[in-house]
Amino acid sequence: MNKNYDDLKKKFCQIYGGSEENLRIFSGPGRVNLIGEHIDYCGGLVLPAALSLDSTVIARVNDDNTLRLAATDLSDRVEVKLDNLEAARGLKWGNYQAGVAYMLQQAGYELVGVDMLFHDTVPLGSGLSSSAAIELAAAVTLVTLANEAHGITKPIDMVEMAVLGQKTENEFCGVSCGIMDQFASAMGKKDHAILLNCGTLQYEYLPLKLDGYKIVLGNTKKKRSLGESKYNERVQECAEGLRILKQYLPDKNNLCDITISEFEKYKSKIENEVIRKRVTHVISENDRVLKAAEALKKNDLVKLGRLLIEANASIRDLYEVTGKELDTMTSEAMKVDGVIGARMTGAGFGGCTVNIVPEDKVDLFIEQVGKNYKEKTGIIPEFYISEISDGAREIKIK
Repeated sequence: MNKNYDDLKKKFCQIYGGSEENLRIFSGPGRVNLIGEHIDYCGGLVLPAALSLDSTVIARVNDDNTLRLAATDLSDRVEVKLDNLEAARGLKWGNYQAGVAYMLQQAGYELVGVDMLFHDTVPLGSGLSSSAAIELAAAVTLVTLANEAHGITKPIDMVEMAVLGQKTENEFCGVSCGIMDQFASAMGKKDHAILLNCGTLQYEYLPLKLDGYKIVLGNTKKKRSLGESKYNERVQECAEGLRILKQYLPDKNNLCDITISEFEKYKSKIENEVIRKRVTHVISENDRVLKAAEALKKNDLVKLGRLLIEANASIRDLYEVTGKELDTMTSEAMKVDGVIGARMTGAGFGGCTVNIVPEDKVDLFIEQVGKNYKEKTGIIPEFYISEISDGAREIKIK
């Protein structure tokens, strides 16, 4: 759905009344992870970037000590008192926003009542982290308006916002996830990827110069029905692999602290072949992220593309979280002349692929991959050409 801020303001006033005069606009972006899949919960390195696909919030302070929530594509309306946010835990929609408010309160923020209208362009279930977009949009809205009400002028700690967003998913909504999605949504920088160490939260911005190329996201439109149970299964398999290796490498706290040479020395100690495959993916993927970071620093897109292809083979064959739809989408992408890299991105079992496509072949790519994918799966896919964007922020219209 396209964004027209004037239309969104009108919609806000239709729902909540009042004039458009004092309305504020905030944004939390979705994210694409270029490389470094399923290793954020192993203390690994990841290379995400924030997208122009986002969650936009139109907001206004109210005097009722109440969080009021609405969305442009839902008829649901949610009202929850700031002194009883836990009542929102079981909501089908609105629990992410209320959960963020709850975690902000727990962290010492004195919130004020806010009316909020959400407009989301990150497709749900796409693996582009619509949930993190909503969480960070909500966090920046609530903290900005609360700070103004209390005369606080210090800048928002965006790393803290990312951590509280992750806590919201883990503790309020009961979803296991690492820090990457929220961090990318909070800390994104236009035309840059973020090299993030998920174990330490140390990060570095790397220029993402796509001269002559576009990042095209291919949505398989396959809902991730297996995602949650398989995700937790992989987390447990990795924990078991670490437990075994710690007997020989006691100073290692995360799988991704282990180098490839150290793993080669001790991998035979993991007798279970499935667990050995999972650990092989994690440790080799972490190494690929370092190589991808070097490729970006040298503006070597061809090498980056090759690493994406290697990463996709690893997540498909060793980690086994792709499935027919993602495999079809990536294999069809690589048949298009000039495409230098393609891989699944996100949790797997559906969602999106990330593809590096020559600018002059984008239309051909969408047409050819879309046609062949539909013939082989029976599903009509969607494609998005997204810019690399800044992180969560207030939108000031001049």
